Amino acid sequence: MKDKKATSTLKRILISCTSQAQDYGTCVAAKVPEVERDMCLKEFLALKACMQNVVLKRFSVVFCFAVNLLERKEQNMLGSTSSTQSSVGLSGSGALSHVYIQHPPLRCSISGSSGLFYDDGNRILLSPTSDQVFVWKTSPLSPQASPRVDTIDEGPVLSIRYSLDEKVIAIQRSNHEIQFRNRETGQAFSQRCRSDSESILGFFWTDCSTCDVIFVKTSGLDLFSYEPQLKALRLVETKKINVSWYVYTHESRMVLLASGMQCKTFSGFQFSSGGIIRLPRFDMAMAKAEANTKPVLAEEDVHIVTIYGRIYCLQVDRVAMLLHLYRFYRDAVVRQCSLPIFSSKIAVSVIDNVLLVHQVEAKVVILYDIFSDSRVPISAPLPLLVRGMPRATASTRSIDKDAVRLETNELHNHEAVMYGEGWTFLVPDLICDAVHGNLWRIHLDLEAISSSSSEAPSVLEFLQRRKLEPSKAKLLCLAATRTLILERRPVAMVSRAIDVLISSYSHSLKMGLPPQKRAVEGEKTSASSHQHFDGSRTIADDDMSRFEKNGNPNKHAFVSEVEKESQQSMFEDTVNEPIDLTTGGCDISGQQGAQVASAAVSSDEMYDLVFSLIEEEMTGEPAYLVSIIVEYFR
Repeated sequence: MKDKKATSTLKRILISCTSQAQDYGTCVAAKVPEVERDMCLKEFLALKACMQNVVLKRFSVVFCFAVNLLERKEQNMLGSTSSTQSSVGLSGSGALSHVYIQHPPLRCSISGSSGLFYDDGNRILLSPTSDQVFVWKTSPLSPQASPRVDTIDEGPVLSIRYSLDEKVIAIQRSNHEIQFRNRETGQAFSQRCRSDSESILGFFWTDCSTCDVIFVKTSGLDLFSYEPQLKALRLVETKKINVSWYVYTHESRMVLLASGMQCKTFSGFQFSSGGIIRLPRFDMAMAKAEANTKPVLAEEDVHIVTIYGRIYCLQVDRVAMLLHLYRFYRDAVVRQCSLPIFSSKIAVSVIDNVLLVHQVEAKVVILYDIFSDSRVPISAPLPLLVRGMPRATASTRSIDKDAVRLETNELHNHEAVMYGEGWTFLVPDLICDAVHGNLWRIHLDLEAISSSSSEAPSVLEFLQRRKLEPSKAKLLCLAATRTLILERRPVAMVSRAIDVLISSYSHSLKMGLPPQKRAVEGEKTSASSHQHFDGSRTIADDDMSRFEKNGNPNKHAFVSEVEKESQQSMFEDTVNEPIDLTTGGCDISGQQGAQVASAAVSSDEMYDLVFSLIEEEMTGEPAYLVSIIVEYFR
């Protein structure tokens, strides 16, 4: 009966999706041999949508129930404390996306506001009105957070930033004037351009040892020291450069100044606590559209990101449909690689050192882990989804899924629309919807990412490099290792996977990082009940005679011997490879480098959560299990 149902479903898909399947197959046959990757995104999404519609029309109720059931099982296995994700429904399925935003957002809509401004130096979101400014902290991001309110003078607001100690508010009032207001005393003064022929493009505060605030003007940079006693700025230095526009991030402490007819020639400076570093002048690559036309590089097509402690510049080439990655050195700027893009409008995010390339027009996101300079995406392009959207009580009991979607959209409308017109992506991991006054944080779904690849050693390497959720990454590594052994994968493959875990643990010992402790006290019990294993059994039995003859009959001897071996092994640390310029000696705060916990798996955890759990299942093939343990000792 089961086979008949499966055949019937497949038949309906073949009948309904013939055209989409032909288009996708033709595209793959034509392009894959040339580029060695699937560029047929449009055709793939059309086929996927058709297949989903065929299945969902008949099995919508069963499918919704199954998704919710799977989510509850995943939460039980991973010790998740979230209560909202289990009620997400279709939009919350990890199988449909690798990246998501969590509902509700931080709602920042203020009556009479002149707009939303993000101060990345202090990680705060600002909403100024005629005489006040509302301030929300974004780290950590709490949807229930209430803003603090500061008083400001009336007038236009082109830009607003707080000093790094948050004692002074700087407001750009025009293209020639910036006002500075002391929060405690309310005293204010203004700094104007010395010449009417130059304009202020923007400004930023810095923790540089030589200056406090920097003006970016069409004529170059003005470096000032803030003098509160004098109620004035003291000019420290001027750097003369013709500037069309600029990009700056406090995370990197780097500013890039665009100049030239095509805005493709750049001068760069890094202002860190260790001093000022001037980058060599360089040109960005731009393909020619036609013989007599020269495209102009736009400000929104250049991004500065920090990944694994390295500073990169990402540049969108709309003509060539490529995303160029440049890496910075003290004496050179090198184009490292180029990634294909499928949309003329691109946005980027960085989450836990994973590069997210948002194809805005296609409404999908592609993930890259450039730890080893790989150009291959982590997984297939999938949409960005919102999780945790509440549903009307009456609607959740309705069989008609379309009715559920209709009532949901009526309740939340714009919050259910992905890649809205008012969206601005703030590096590294925020989305600001200035039109509706919402702020979202982007999250990775490690479970979905790890389950989308069959190459276990690569998945383990990826998980071991994650720092934001080390406990979840560790549990996924342990589950993947158990699955490899239970599926009787070749010993060589299991050995490569074990090498990854051992090397990572050895590296954590060398770096002095404490491995992440278990997220819940009953983690072993949870894993045992999930796979129906008896976790109380030991690994020593009649088939472990070699292990016992060496005087190691129990877990403690097993652990101590492996610990001894792991401390002697070496880990190739490519993150700390010698480069001439990374952060310039400054302390980069935030999600990219502040984590001290590790997803490394100790030998104690390998025994408790891998070997002891699978022992009963492996009684029929003791020689295979012994081979795996021997590889682990090796």
